[in-house]
Amino acid sequence: MLQTSTIKFLKELKKNNNKPWFDANRKTYEAAKTDFIGFVDTVIEKHGKKDPSIAHLAAKDCIFRINRDVRFSKDKSPYKTNMGAYLNKDGKKAITAGYYFHCEPGGSFGGGGLYFPEPNVLKNVRQEIDYNWKEFQKIINNKKFKAVFGDLSTEGDLKLTRPPKGYEVDNPAIEYIKLKSWIAMQKFSDADLTSKDLVKKVCTNFETLQPLLVFLNEGLHAGE
Repeated sequence: MLQTSTIKFLKELKKNNNKPWFDANRKTYEAAKTDFIGFVDTVIEKHGKKDPSIAHLAAKDCIFRINRDVRFSKDKSPYKTNMGAYLNKDGKKAITAGYYFHCEPGGSFGGGGLYFPEPNVLKNVRQEIDYNWKEFQKIINNKKFKAVFGDLSTEGDLKLTRPPKGYEVDNPAIEYIKLKSWIAMQKFSDADLTSKDLVKKVCTNFETLQPLLVFLNEGLHAGE
């Protein structure tokens, strides 16, 4: 579980997203950051028993900085109003598929996958889905996967409107081949964040996602 003070800090930061306020509340931020690191370390320790590939990770290497990069953004707010952690066997900057947890009052979620891969990787994964459609279908139609995630995300610009070059519209896997990212997400309420069952719920989320990550990572270099 996360402390209510951590959630309160993020709510207050959203209302006061400026450097003077942040500097005045730096100790509160440091406490919230320590709380989040402890939570992520616990998740790594527990889920690492199910997925040994992440067992070597440390939370401090998986969480993202609170400072925003505002160089190319119209929004010049200096701080993120969330705390996020990306658990990937190759590190948080890796191109492989991994787990993600996003803590933000009113907008928290857990899940992960492969987010906007490079064109060659995108091509390889699409080919893997096409060649091994039955295996992929079995993963996304699994009863537990459906209960936790429903389906893969198609929000925003995650999906093409037409089939990519080389694929026919009547291909049975076409709706998933059209994806530009393969992401599964489950929403978490503010009550979930401070619940004693939070670690258990996030680990269940990650365990359910694991077969998809294995499939995606196996397909990264399939066409090479």
